[in-house]
Amino acid sequence: MKENLKPFLIKLVAITIAVIIVINIVFNVLLGERLEKIDKIISLSDSKTRSDIKQKIRSEISKGLEKDKIFSDEDKVLFYKLFKKIQKEFTDLDKNNIE
Repeated sequence: MKENLKPFLIKLVAITIAVIIVINIVFNVLLGERLEKIDKIISLSDSKTRSDIKQKIRSEISKGLEKDKIFSDEDKVLFYKLFKKIQKEFTDLDKNNIE
């Protein structure tokens, strides 16, 4: 019985270590990069992070302004519907509740 137990325990430990390594690799490959991006967004208190985000927004706006059309036709329809809904809500606003 003891002769069969030693190889069993060695195999059990080896399989356990292999499973832990596989789980660690899968976590780092699939979720590590995403969590890093989320941490970057959350750390807005850091001035360098804010500066990087501000620069990224500026570059994206510049790219958008260089294009002939900023919005697709589908986006234009959505924005127009949103604008009309907001406009309707402002016209329905009770003037007595403003102040």
